Amino acid sequence: MKSVKDIDVASRKVFVRVDYNLPMDDNLNITDDNRIVATLPLIKYLIGQRAKIILASHMGRPKGKKDPKLSLEPAARRLSDLLNQNVLFVKDCIGPEVEARVDALAEGQILLLENLRFYNEEKSNDEGFARKLAQLCDVYVNNAFAVSHREQASVTRIAGFAKESAAGFLLEKEVNSYYDSVQNPKKPLVAVIGGAKVSSKLAALENMLRVVDKMIIGGAMANTFLKSRGIDTKGSMIEDDLLDTAAAIVKEAAEKGVELLLPMDLVAAERFDMDARFQMVDVESIPEDWMALDIGPKTAEHFANAIADAGTIVWNGPMGVFEMDNFMAGTMKVAQAIADSAAFSIVGGGDTGLAAKKCGVSDRVSYISTGGGAFLHLMEGKELPGVTALE
Repeated sequence: MKSVKDIDVASRKVFVRVDYNLPMDDNLNITDDNRIVATLPLIKYLIGQRAKIILASHMGRPKGKKDPKLSLEPAARRLSDLLNQNVLFVKDCIGPEVEARVDALAEGQILLLENLRFYNEEKSNDEGFARKLAQLCDVYVNNAFAVSHREQASVTRIAGFAKESAAGFLLEKEVNSYYDSVQNPKKPLVAVIGGAKVSSKLAALENMLRVVDKMIIGGAMANTFLKSRGIDTKGSMIEDDLLDTAAAIVKEAAEKGVELLLPMDLVAAERFDMDARFQMVDVESIPEDWMALDIGPKTAEHFANAIADAGTIVWNGPMGVFEMDNFMAGTMKVAQAIADSAAFSIVGGGDTGLAAKKCGVSDRVSYISTGGGAFLHLMEGKELPGVTALE
């Protein structure tokens, strides 16, 4: 990828695709501004280079209709506060008014466009829409790793029409962190995979078997692996159509010499509820109709020991229903082990990033990705369309 630092942006109009898809409360107040904070290094660099800065993002799922609840205007206000500089806002992302506001930009000024997804053409990767966006700028910069696995007008198509295109600092950091940890890792490489469904991580599991030394499987997806080995997991979440696939993954791991670790004990609950009765049980002793909602203490200790000597750790997915305090001990133990390790540790975004935050280890891991879907896309061994477009 060409870096934005490889381009002279002085006095030029620079269109930056950011990810300001922010959580908001009922009063339209931003509840977490981390995605804005992550873009500050690039924005400050562009200000210092005297660029004319155009920021663009999506917000939510407006389905091609203008929705005041999904406006990016609150993001403009928050960015203004963070920069201590007025950030301009325009209530559209294409059209004569937008063009006039862009043309009026002074060096170092910032204009945030309205939600790109107020137009269906954004998600459909429409050529005409991409051309209109590209006409606003001299340079296109993709700094939105979180959406770079999607073929959308402002992510991929625009790069074909912009005069010059490059990667922003955040995109570079995300991609380099992943490839440093997987393509050129310090050994042993340990993958910690959790979450609800095998189906959502199947391609990642199969791809990671090529490169890891150890693979730890927890979360509800572990139930399918346990059942594939003849263990009755009673009322636990199971993907029966993937039992043979799970068994094949276990077999392949053995053939490749990959140590694959599964739960030995579980936290089983009477129902999926914070206030449900629960108890610690061996995997073969789940009470009738009860369900596994976390790994047990013996398993958590076993997983932590396997992590201790890692050179590199890739973590994607919690070990249980960490959102409920009664079922977060397993995730907590594993998160602490990752944080205590001397290994380079990269944490997938989405639920895994939230789990790291709740477990208090966010500042003790090497890197937390800003994009869960894009991170998983890389784990599957796939190229990111948003990166390929820049090449």
